[in-house]
Amino acid sequence: QVQLVESGGGLVQPGGSLRLSCELRGFDLRYYAVGWFRQAPGKEREGVSCFNNGGGPTYYGDSVKGRFTYSKDNAAHTVYLQMNDLKHEDTAVYYCALSSRLRFRLCMPEDYDTWGQGTQVTISA
Repeated sequence: QVQLVESGGGLVQPGGSLRLSCELRGFDLRYYAVGWFRQAPGKEREGVSCFNNGGGPTYYGDSVKGRFTYSKDNAAHTVYLQMNDLKHEDTAVYYCALSSRLRFRLCMPEDYDTWGQGTQVTISA
């Protein structure tokens, strides 16, 4: 069964850090573009950070640039999102997703077709 499994969410204080993991089961990470997305209550799902399989730079949303870092381990079929200096506005359910399309818009949720179950990240004092 092919699936994406996120882990690493939790409750942290403002200024704290978390590292999210996304394990790809049944997929070879070398051949798929995997991104991180989030959805806060009452808001649309947004792209946070996405790997560019085409060789371009990794995408980061404006609100997370300089604080979040995307990384991946092809051998472990796992991608990570290191989140530092967390803020209240980072509170959301975080998802990893992959696109199997030959052409897709980087970090546009509509163009990613396989999603994990999500992991809650809550920033609160």
